[in-house]
Formats: sequence, structure tokens, C-alpha cells
Amino acid sequence: MEAQSVIRLEGVAKSYRLGRVQVPALVEVTLEVARGEFLALAGPSGSGKTTLLNLIGCIDKPDRGRVVVDGVDVTHLPLHRLAATRAEVLGFVFQTFNLIPVLTAFENVEYPLLLRGVGRRERRQRALRWLEQVGLAAQARQRPDQLSGGQRQRVAIARAMAGDPKLVLADEPTANLDSDTAANILDLLQCLNAETRTTFVFATHDAALIARAPRCIRMRDGALVREAIAA
Repeated sequence: MEAQSVIRLEGVAKSYRLGRVQVPALVEVTLEVARGEFLALAGPSGSGKTTLLNLIGCIDKPDRGRVVVDGVDVTHLPLHRLAATRAEVLGFVFQTFNLIPVLTAFENVEYPLLLRGVGRRERRQRALRWLEQVGLAAQARQRPDQLSGGQRQRVAIARAMAGDPKLVLADEPTANLDSDTAANILDLLQCLNAETRTTFVFATHDAALIARAPRCIRMRDGALVREAIAA
């Protein structure tokens, strides 16, 4: 199954120390995500959604269990290999956009490609292509403080997609947007998923996003408690 999966977790557990107490964040999580899925992780704050994304995103490591991303067991990879996997396989979209304030929209999209050593001409072509894809070609030279919240999130999506990721992880991507803007962002994400077959995994409280996801996994107290698949 791993050849058909972009994510596989087996018996994954993770705890964090709070003072003298070990607080469990994930408890024996087993999960498989097929390539091309549009999957929502739903649950209240503290249910373990962000911790799960951090493990899949090679930002953190489990205390026990196994994490496989794009066919590579990343559970015990050294830090430099984890960083390489993040750069080559993953894209990230955040609730707070995480754009660099002093850079233009174009420069924000281009910057991760610069870090990866992509040549100048190719960087420019990719950045402009993805800004056009998300409807922001005319705003390429504007800084984040000159853009609306929805436009900033579109820049963040362009930045995530410019690296041709196999998998995009999004942590509450519509939480800071009004309902109409959030709906437009969801339309964009679903179009990108359909057109590129990139896998999208979301952590969300957004009922509209949950309703649109063909597959939704609900979490509580660090465990997967229920799965729903759209008819």
C-alpha cells in the first residue's frame, strides 16, 4: 500500500512535557492517506491536529510508532534529511499566512525556491506562473501589508505550490478569513487538488471546509475517533 500512499502512520504517539508532567498529544494514531486526496482533520483545540501535521510535515518526531512520507520512513531521519524532505516533498499553508513582510508577493513565492538553489530564470517563471494561477499576477510587486487577507493566503498557496510538492499541509487555512473569502480560497484549493493531483491535508474547525472534504477524520484527546467519507 505504501507505493499508493503519500502518508502512512503506524501506532504513532507523541507527548510534551509541561512542567513535571508529560501531556499526551497523540495516542496510538494509525492513518493512511492516498495520493491525490483532499482530507480534513477536524476536532477541537487540543485534539492533536497540529501535532499530527507537525509529524507528517517532518517538523517533529514521534515518541514511538512509524511515520512514512512519500515512501520514505522519516521516523528516525537526521535533521538534515528531514529538512531535505520538507523542501522536496512538502508545501505548507498557515493560518497566519507566514509571509515575509519586507518582500513582495513575487519575492515571497520565489524565496523557498532560492533556498533550494533553483536557478534565477526558473524561479522567476515558477513564481509568476503560480501567482497567475491564484489570480494575483497584477499584485506581484505588492508587499503583504498592501494585500487583503484573502490575497495574502493566495500568495501563501502560490508559495506552497511553486515547489511542486507531493503533499500540502494546511493548518486552519481559512480561520482568519471572512466567509465569502474563505469560500473563494476553498474553491481555489479544490481546483488545485483536481488539476495537479497534489494531496491536501487540512487541520480545521471550519464547517464549510469539512463539508467539502471527500474524507474527514475527527480527532479528540490525541486519537482518531471517527472517519466520514462523502457519498
